[in-house]
Amino acid sequence: MRLIAILALLVAANIAAMSANAADDLAETDMGSVRAELAPTGVMRVAIGIGPAPSGFYGIIDPQNGIYRGVTIDLATALGERLGVPISFIAHDRSGEIQMSADDGVWDLTFMPVDDTRKQIVDFGSAYHLLQSTYLVSPSSSITSVTGANHQGFRIAGVSDTATFRASNAASPLATHIALDGPDDAIALMLAGDADAIALGRESLHGILDRIPGGQILDDAFLNSTTAVAVPKGKPAALAFVTSFVEEAKASGFVRQSFDRLGLENSIVAPLGMIP
Repeated sequence: MRLIAILALLVAANIAAMSANAADDLAETDMGSVRAELAPTGVMRVAIGIGPAPSGFYGIIDPQNGIYRGVTIDLATALGERLGVPISFIAHDRSGEIQMSADDGVWDLTFMPVDDTRKQIVDFGSAYHLLQSTYLVSPSSSITSVTGANHQGFRIAGVSDTATFRASNAASPLATHIALDGPDDAIALMLAGDADAIALGRESLHGILDRIPGGQILDDAFLNSTTAVAVPKGKPAALAFVTSFVEEAKASGFVRQSFDRLGLENSIVAPLGMIP
């Protein structure tokens, strides 16, 4: 027990040191350059995903007051306060919409699942969430593992232009993939009997499971990745700032608390220092 206590103290000290270092990095940043890159219009425009259930990427609309809630909303709000600029949220049904508009100058900051395709389009800062994607299979399906989905005639519904959907196509190339605009469309397709599986992040699948009576979420996964903060290409001051900020948010417990407030106690915060 004494050894465990010592190890716990060492871990706590390491986290405190990393938090202090991150704070020092933020203090030394040229804030004028950061504001010019993160809020070129005077407002920091934050692209977010809004879906039927919260996750590391998706926020939700609070049914009681109509405001956005989610870990990305919490992070962006705190970041705007730190930077001293107002923020504006730009809601999207899927991360692919955000990805495809990265060069259009319509948003300044976002958070999205990471894959190699996106690394060519945006610059990722620190990861704040460990992402796992798998299948929710219909009540009539006999599939029990990801490999079982890779056969002709098996219909997989997913959200187009997302890291998850690209990974599903790679993992199950023999299956028929149905690209949709958002998770709600995938749910409707399965309820109509026109899809055998839905490909989404595990958190999102648990959030929609009660809408598909008898559906099952597979234990294994076809994608293990991260969700990270991101900025458009060519914004070095912004990238350095948001990277340090997210590291501080992880070290202080801010990210963990945000997940817990959403009921995502099983979500895993990315380790300190993890940059995709």
